[in-house]
Amino acid sequence: MRQIVSINETNARGRDLSVGAFDYVIVGAGSSGCVLANRLSADGRHKVLLLEAGPKDNYLWIHIPIGYGKTMFHKAYNWGFYTDPEANMHDRRIYWPRGRGLGGSSSINGLIFIRGQSDDYDHWAQLGNPGWSYADVLPLLRR
Repeated sequence: MRQIVSINETNARGRDLSVGAFDYVIVGAGSSGCVLANRLSADGRHKVLLLEAGPKDNYLWIHIPIGYGKTMFHKAYNWGFYTDPEANMHDRRIYWPRGRGLGGSSSINGLIFIRGQSDDYDHWAQLGNPGWSYADVLPLLRR
C-alpha cells in the first residue's frame, strides 16, 4: 500500500513526526525526485521518504503557463538565487530562479518541456555508456 503524507512547518508543530525506517530517502521533490520516488515505491516493496523544503503545488499560477511571471518571484515557490558576480560580465549577478516546493523548478517554468537532442544521447552512448542512446532512452522519456 502506498501512502503519501505531507508534513510542513504549519501542520508539524506539536506532532510526533517519527515515521520509522526507510529503504530510500530522496532529497528534493522536483521532477526527477518525484519520478524516482514513484518508481521505487510503485510495487510496494520499498518504503521511500521524499523530502522537500517548499509547499505543495496547489498555487493557482503554477498550473497556468502565463503564471511564470507570478511564480518567478514568489518566495514560497522560488529560492530566489543569484549567480556569483562574473568578471567577464562586469561583476554582474544574474537572477537564477529555482523552484521550491513539490515539482521543484518545473513548477515555476511556465509549463515548458524540452526533450534533449538525439545527438547528445547518441554521443553519450558512443562514449561507452550502453543504454544511453536516443533509441534506448526514448521509451523512458515517453513514460
